[in-house]
Amino acid sequence: MPLEGKGFFIWKIPDCEHGDPQAIADLAVEAGLTHVLIKVADTVNAYNIYDSIDRVPPVARALQDKDIQVWGWQYVTGRDPLGEANKAIERVVSLGLDGYVIDAEKEYKEPGKKLSARKFMDRLRDGLPDKPVALSSYRFPSYHPQIPWQEFLEGCDYHMPQVYWVWADNAGDQLRRSVRELQSLTPQRPVIPTGSAYKEHGWQPAPGEVVEFLQTAQSLNLSGVNFYSWDSSRRYLPDVWNAIRDYAWSPPAEDVPIRLIAALNTHDPEQVVALYAPAAVHITAARTVQGQDALKAWYQTMFAELLPEARFALTGYTSEGNIRHMSWTAASALGKVQNGSDTLGLSNGEIVFHYSFFSVTPS
Repeated sequence: MPLEGKGFFIWKIPDCEHGDPQAIADLAVEAGLTHVLIKVADTVNAYNIYDSIDRVPPVARALQDKDIQVWGWQYVTGRDPLGEANKAIERVVSLGLDGYVIDAEKEYKEPGKKLSARKFMDRLRDGLPDKPVALSSYRFPSYHPQIPWQEFLEGCDYHMPQVYWVWADNAGDQLRRSVRELQSLTPQRPVIPTGSAYKEHGWQPAPGEVVEFLQTAQSLNLSGVNFYSWDSSRRYLPDVWNAIRDYAWSPPAEDVPIRLIAALNTHDPEQVVALYAPAAVHITAARTVQGQDALKAWYQTMFAELLPEARFALTGYTSEGNIRHMSWTAASALGKVQNGSDTLGLSNGEIVFHYSFFSVTPS
């Protein structure tokens, strides 16, 4: 199930509604949350264990009973990548979680951590082949080039940047910049950003700033947002919690990327090409074609040979003016497409240029 809508990170369960599972679930419903992300591990150790009692299972069950997705998150350092991956697998499987988040920060800026990231991701994906996985790290990759972004993202389904605007008040501008920088990474993944809902060293976000963050995310056509953290927001920032609770998240409008995916699923080149301007250009790494006749021929080849009987799914898209950046997957008789990402240029609602990159991996 795709991750959409509003979510909250939980750090310490006892600091959230006194640890009462039913109170947490009821409040999540009241706030219109679609997902909650609970810390389940710290490096190689299970987390949210108090007096030898695991506090996660009853909270996860109460939330899932309300049709709210429960994801687990883990702080990793890469000093024991296989041990950390094994703990992640153990916790996600034993707790019946819906997804998993990697929290990789300063330790992964140390020399030699690309190898650690590869070992971690290989083991993680071997143990969790079908669970969605997200990376939670710095908001601006340009400030942190040492992070092994590619090694992590190759095994991830989502990117959850920590867009914390501490000591600033420009939540929307920071989110727009974060999304732009993340879209320059390889591979590109759908962005579900995490905003500030905590106080630190005398700073705290204003309710209007979190609303700006939410509005900006919607204007960028992001499928969802998160906030950190439930613990701090409920205890110290009730006005911030209420602003997030009261914001009515609406699904993206039926923009061109959504219509394009629907047309692709008809396997009819005529319906796909109807979205293009008469002189539109379609560019891939291998070739460039222009005009509707050439586009029809390209899509006929794709449906018949490259991706026979494919089912396409939009995993995320963003927009800036007349530009759309979209990512997608497709399962077909041949295999599963990975790293499907497109950039569309629009005019009067039609595609005038389309740059596409995808690779086919046999299943």
